Amino acid sequence: QVQLVESGGGLLQAGDSLRLSCAASERTFGTYTMGWFRQAPGKEREFVAAIGWGGFSIYYADSVKGRFTISRDNAENTVYLQMNSLKPEDTAVYYCAAAHLMTMGGSHYAGSYDYWGQGTQVTVSS
Repeated sequence: QVQLVESGGGLLQAGDSLRLSCAASERTFGTYTMGWFRQAPGKEREFVAAIGWGGFSIYYADSVKGRFTISRDNAENTVYLQMNSLKPEDTAVYYCAAAHLMTMGGSHYAGSYDYWGQGTQVTVSS
């Protein structure tokens, strides 16, 4: 059982930057594809970004491309989401997710992931 704990959410203004962290309990963290998803009130959970276990394959949703950066530190069992130029439409609960040895082809789909964190709220005011 992998436990994921997100941190770093907060209340910000449009244009601000924020870095989310997700710490994993699993010692074999380096064998997990990691993803970030978000869910706004009244909306379905949507894909934000994913990074392969080696850190070389990275995908982004079109809505965040060029503004958000996903990265990972396998030595620290942590994945990060650097969010720049935040917009009010980025307001959501952000979740990290883990999938063991998953190929990147499935990384956009929430159902591909085995483990989820509890989420961290990001609120961006205009």
